[in-house]
Amino acid sequence: MSIKQPHATFTVKFGDSDYSYDAAITGYDVITDICPAYRSTTVALQVNNVLQDLSDRISHDATVELILSDSKAGLEIIRHSTAHLFGHAIKQLFPDTKMVIGPVIENGFFYDVDSDYHFSPSDLDLIQERMETLAKTGYEVIKKKVPVAQARELFMERGETYKVNLIDDMDTDIKEVGLYYHQDYIDMCRGPHVPNMAFCRHFKLTKLSGAYWRGDAKNKMLQRIYGTAWNSAKELRTYLQAMEEAEKRDHRRIGKALDLFHFQEDAPGSVFWHPGGWLILQELIAYLCRRQNTEHYQEINSPDIMDISLWETSGHWQNYRDHMFTTDTADGRSFALKPMNCPGSVLLYQHDLKSYRDLLIRMSEFGKVHRYEPSGALHGLLRVRHFTQDDAHIYCTPEQMLTECIEAIKLTLDVYHQFGFEDIDVKLSTRPDHRIGSDDIWDLLENTLIDALKELDIVAQINEGEGAFYGPKLEFVMRDAIGREWQCGTLQVDMNLPERFDLHYISETGEKKRPVMIHRALFGSLERFIGILLEHYAGKLPAWLMPVQLVICTISSEQTEYVSQLVNIFRHYGVRVEMDTRSEKIGYKIRQHTLKYVPFIAIVGDKEQQSKTLTLRSQNGKPLGTFTIIEAMNKLIQDCQRPDMNARFRTIQDAIDTLLTDAVSDTHA
Repeated sequence: MSIKQPHATFTVKFGDSDYSYDAAITGYDVITDICPAYRSTTVALQVNNVLQDLSDRISHDATVELILSDSKAGLEIIRHSTAHLFGHAIKQLFPDTKMVIGPVIENGFFYDVDSDYHFSPSDLDLIQERMETLAKTGYEVIKKKVPVAQARELFMERGETYKVNLIDDMDTDIKEVGLYYHQDYIDMCRGPHVPNMAFCRHFKLTKLSGAYWRGDAKNKMLQRIYGTAWNSAKELRTYLQAMEEAEKRDHRRIGKALDLFHFQEDAPGSVFWHPGGWLILQELIAYLCRRQNTEHYQEINSPDIMDISLWETSGHWQNYRDHMFTTDTADGRSFALKPMNCPGSVLLYQHDLKSYRDLLIRMSEFGKVHRYEPSGALHGLLRVRHFTQDDAHIYCTPEQMLTECIEAIKLTLDVYHQFGFEDIDVKLSTRPDHRIGSDDIWDLLENTLIDALKELDIVAQINEGEGAFYGPKLEFVMRDAIGREWQCGTLQVDMNLPERFDLHYISETGEKKRPVMIHRALFGSLERFIGILLEHYAGKLPAWLMPVQLVICTISSEQTEYVSQLVNIFRHYGVRVEMDTRSEKIGYKIRQHTLKYVPFIAIVGDKEQQSKTLTLRSQNGKPLGTFTIIEAMNKLIQDCQRPDMNARFRTIQDAIDTLLTDAVSDTHA
């Protein structure tokens, strides 16, 4: 219903209608006057594209939108308010706890606290119960804007020294602080928050960890408590079920069970690869080498440590120095462990004079890179400080740039498909605020990526301002078996590093011209990609990637010599095989190797030994039948075939016959 006042001073636009007022109103008034049916589902307003609490006043012309609890913005507000609910509960149960910060994160929130008491999982259950009790009352959340000095004095009185420190670090132009009163608990935030706790009923405290105050290892270690919050019980239940499945697939658990790798504090954030894990990494490198060889890439390698001046020229020192490991030598020089492979590739390009006939040049490198990550951010293989990056740097003329981008995108998507990732999104990250190079160059580079996507009929999400400091990029985001998103591959076009390093080639007319540099990574970090694969396949990797592809189990000790001969034969033809001659029951052996996700288990008893056969079972324990040695060999070679190898080429003779047939067909054509 329109509210018409005789002396209206401002207008509120809602949808297609205008509503006039001659006195300041609140968000509550807007809902009551305009859309009372939404009062129970509205958590905040968006006023002239700015989020604000329902208690905030409107006294000027404004366009208003409702922020409903089931919207993306509404859910974020619920999660932030649930973090305050956590503070309310923990201060009631553990009054000496000092509250630090409680931001929203993906799917939930965390709150850092300082307490002499060491919280345990059972304490989370206790806090959860108190939070539920408080939320059921649906108490009103009261917001007050107070002067900075008053807020500081309040938190000093309450012993919240971290809040005082946060206030002291505020910009001097901030004059007021938003305080949110949850009955006896007070927290500060810019908001907005839910109007009452009836909106915060579907949550779960999930885990504990440690975190340094302000992320600095020199500061005190705090306790971090994580939680998730949703708009409905169904959403919460679905999320918790997904997390339960993700826990089962945790690559750290799988890595330990399969004896693939471990971590220890002697080298934080670096992987200690066991033989099985190292084999998987080497198989990935060999696979990509084969794919790149067919695309005429040249594999190179550059030093792990180089002079600081190189990184100053590239711009990494100015833009990335906080993530770099550095050292000074006795002769007064400063060096850095490379965080990226790009400058090393540039020096290889510069080594000799290039002409237009040499371009294009596709350099690939499996380089070890080192990046400082805060200890609290390290997460198994998914977040490390030392890893292998499958970089490629393509040097081409501006005329070749579009075609090269198209070919690189096609290769990237095809590789992901061969690893079982069919659902892939592409995101285009455009120029950031802090960048090098002119707007004209950025226009050209961004338009080239856009044209490449159009050519391949790919619709990309635009991430404004998230490009690298030297060029725009495409990000390839895969969805795994349980719907999680993983960003791995990137493609960046760059005319700025060639400018900074004065790269050139000699054109047909004898002039020096600047090449375009295309940065391309498929796996990104091989360590991270292995972690993703382990979780995607729940440890049951494709047979070609498994460290052990076949285990031959004896029924009694009398088959030991025969099985030993079989192992030698299979190994000779490239099958990764082990034998199990332990004096255990065959059922126990089968179960043990099934739990290790061995793709094939062979059973050999007196019958198989006499007939020179073996009985095969699959990874899930399904009987496959009894095979002669040749039949078993053909099956294993076929089923363990690498995805990029043509399945027709079972033997060298097969390959030759096929090539000769193709050659004759081409001649007749």
